[in-house]
Amino acid sequence: MEPTRNTELAAWMDKHGHSSNSLAEAVNGAIETLTGRPGGLDGSSVRDWKAGRVRWPKSATRVALEQVTGLPAAALGFVPRGRTTQIPTLPQEDPMKRRLFVSGVTASALAAAAPATRTPRRIGMTDVERLQQRFAEVIASDHRHGGQLNIENHAVALADTALKLQESCSATERVRSHLYGCAAAFRSSAMWAAIDGRRFDIAISHMREAQALAEMAGDQAIKFRIWSHASTMYRHIGRPTQAMAANNVARSLHLNRRDPMFASLGLARQMAIHGASGDPIGTRRAYDEAQSAMDRADPGADRPVWLNAFYDQAELHSLALSSYLALRDWEKAEYHAYRCLAALRPHMRRSKAITIARLARAQLEQGAIDAATDTALSVETEAATQHPRVALMLNEFGGRLNVIAPTSTAATTWYEHARTTWGTAA
Repeated sequence: MEPTRNTELAAWMDKHGHSSNSLAEAVNGAIETLTGRPGGLDGSSVRDWKAGRVRWPKSATRVALEQVTGLPAAALGFVPRGRTTQIPTLPQEDPMKRRLFVSGVTASALAAAAPATRTPRRIGMTDVERLQQRFAEVIASDHRHGGQLNIENHAVALADTALKLQESCSATERVRSHLYGCAAAFRSSAMWAAIDGRRFDIAISHMREAQALAEMAGDQAIKFRIWSHASTMYRHIGRPTQAMAANNVARSLHLNRRDPMFASLGLARQMAIHGASGDPIGTRRAYDEAQSAMDRADPGADRPVWLNAFYDQAELHSLALSSYLALRDWEKAEYHAYRCLAALRPHMRRSKAITIARLARAQLEQGAIDAATDTALSVETEAATQHPRVALMLNEFGGRLNVIAPTSTAATTWYEHARTTWGTAA
């Protein structure tokens, strides 16, 4: 049977002046923002969509296409695998809050869970893929904004949605395992948002829930993410022994032997713990081993979206920067800060703000008062005022500036900036 032409997508492209090549280029850019790796689409890919030869693109591609067009995939004429007709279009989402999606999917799950006289709805991998698509969006939002309560709450709501589907619908064991994996992934993102926002008591609660879900899923990658997050959390709250123990759990998983990129991240986290513990030899050794493992990793290997989206050479330098700041080796910290900034991908806005704030501190401690202040002033206002970790770093910078050079012109400039930005002296 001849494929049915996708007239909805063709009409959208005509209306917005897109050729097949230009749309492919735009979607490739959105894929890179989401996953950290450029998309591989070309004009022929889009022509396959328009001709109906591809009725339901892969999850990351769909997310990127929806971001480019501002429309859900169903409204663009795509049909999920296994469907013979188009599915009803979901209400369009607010790009930041995405409340309409959460309420809509949750309402559907609740409706399915209500007392019924018919056989429960059967769910499959298409439903899992929809949830995985939302996970990619949570990751992208985290890298833009980070630490925000709305990101945490959104991730929790999506975890609950995955669990409601478990309770209200019939599914194969394979699908159920994937649903538990989705719920664990969302809880791990809620955990990270709470850590990044310095809401540590709540982060511990998310961690326990995520660990239980990951066990039910049997997903090694999500287990690694949760325990790696736990090591970071314990390091931030000043418990290096627990941080090392949690990181060792992550590093003991067999996927570290299968993929050196996971091994590299585990070693990089270990380096940061050594720095927090005041161990320069362990810090240097772990950095060298993390770099060696990264160099061995296959750049084209299939990895989870969360790992591709953040762990790369820039993140390794970022963790080295954190380590050497803790060791008060300001010169090495400054070196790694510059290397990190040079390698950061554009979508890592939260990471950029953190790195600049750390660079300012390293410069200040070396006596470069004016340069340090100029660096601190270059942190984006949104990050300085809305990201708890960045705000704390800048507050500490102001405190040290007041000790080192309280009457300098740079200090006066910084105090005025703090007053107008935060309403108080930082």
